[in-house]
Formats: sequence, structure tokens, C-alpha cells
Amino acid sequence: MSVIQPVTEQGATSAAWPPGNDLLLDARGGNAARRQAAWGDLVDGLAQWRLACTLGWLDIKLRYRGSALGPLWLTLSSAVMIGSMGLVYGTLFGIVMKDYLPFLAVSMILWQSGIGGLSTEACTVFVDAEATIRSMRMPFTVQVLRCLVRNVIVMAHNLVVPIGVFAIFDHWPGIGATMALPGLLLWLIDGFAACFLLGSICSRFRDVPPIVGSIMQIAFYVTPIVWKASQLAGHGWWLPLNPFFDLLEVVRAPILGDALNTTLWGAALGYSVLLWLAAGMMFIRARSRLAFWV
Repeated sequence: MSVIQPVTEQGATSAAWPPGNDLLLDARGGNAARRQAAWGDLVDGLAQWRLACTLGWLDIKLRYRGSALGPLWLTLSSAVMIGSMGLVYGTLFGIVMKDYLPFLAVSMILWQSGIGGLSTEACTVFVDAEATIRSMRMPFTVQVLRCLVRNVIVMAHNLVVPIGVFAIFDHWPGIGATMALPGLLLWLIDGFAACFLLGSICSRFRDVPPIVGSIMQIAFYVTPIVWKASQLAGHGWWLPLNPFFDLLEVVRAPILGDALNTTLWGAALGYSVLLWLAAGMMFIRARSRLAFWV
């Protein structure tokens, strides 16, 4: 009885199974083989970080090709929106502008360019790279890094808005703002995991991105972004249960010069670990099928 041996992408018959990490598409093999392939994809993709940075920068250039101001249009639109919202909500809430507008500027930029914006782009991280995935051998991790680079560049442009607000009100955060760096590092790692998790799910089920968009819209209103947590007084006991609040606060609080509760850091790390585990399991299972799903 003849035995059918696996064939690699080059058409050569493999003498042993499972193959090495150089095989991009692997539709068979057990859990150990899938874990090995996913780990190899991660290592190879991280080694190509320069390529990911180049592709991310190219995406920004192509997105604003023919525009005189380029990504600065995002900065201008964010500045106008924050100024308008600050005037309206500051009046409704009865908060002094010097206290409210810096809070609103930092919150909106961190949400739009960070948590909210990255969650939306994570849904299409592999679908948007369909042509690249189908035409050449490249680790899927490169596409994830590419998405992160795009969002970091956009956030860097939009940081001009809160800096301008700080300058107008002469309300600088001081050296304590450096404590936001560990939170930003946690954001990068979480964004990395979110791209693997949401990107894999949304590649298979195209109805998920609108659902994620609706969830993020709800999260925007139930998270202290345009309103302050102190406004809830004794009724805000449930806020630490909101993962978006915990992740937002570990970065926002140091920038605004507020004391950071260690409970929030513990909750943020706890939710992050759950995200990493879910992303790892999903990518291990879906990696061999991603090229067919996109």
C-alpha cells in the first residue's frame, strides 16, 4: 500500500513530518506541529521588523497620497472635534475648562489612535494584506507589525493636540508622565495579541468587524473618556470591571499627573494575560487556514 507524503510549497516531497518552520501553509499535523509552525512564524516575523516598519510607513504615504497636509488632516480634525466637545460637555458638566480640556484631549487621542483605532484595524489586518499573503511567502507576524507601525505613526501625529492644549493652559504633566511608558508598552503587546485574535476571527467570519465596531462604540460611552470617573461618586464601583477603563487609565493617569491605583494595573495585566492566551490559541489553530480565508 502506497503512502502519500506531504508536499511543500516548492513541490518537493518531505521526508519527515512535520516540516521545519519554513513551511507557510500546513493543513495537517497535530497540536505540536501547529504550535511549532506558529512559533516559527512569530520568530521569523519579529526578525523582519525592518520590513514591517517600511510597509507601515508606505501604507501611511499611500493613504494620504496627493494630500498637501497628509496625516496632519487627522490632527486638525481631532483638534476641532476636541475643542467643540470640550466647549459643549464642559458647559454641561459644569467643569472648569483648564481641568476638563486636557483630560478630554488626552482621552480622545489615546482612544482614537490607540485602543479604539487599533481594535478596528486589527479586524482587517490579514484581509487587507490579501494580495501579499497570496502572492509571496511571508510570516503573518509581519502584517501584524505593519498594522502596529501604522497606528504608532498616527498616534505620534495626533499627540500634537494634547501638547497644544497643555501649552494653552500652561498645565504640563511633569516628569511623572514618564510613568505612562510601561502602560504604552503594555498597549503594544496587547495590540499585537489583538491583531492575531481579531484578525484570525474576522478573516473567517466577515460579520465580526461590524460587531466589533458596535462593541467599541458602546465601550466609548461606558468608559470615562468624555466624562470623568469622579462624576460617578460612589456609583463607580463597576469601573475596574471595564477592561477598556483599566487599560486606558494606566496610560492616561500619569500623563494627567493623577495617582495611579495599583488595583487598576493588576486588572489591566489580568485582562491582558487573558487576551494573550486567547490570541495564542486562536493563531495556532487558524494559521494554516488564514491564506484560504482571506
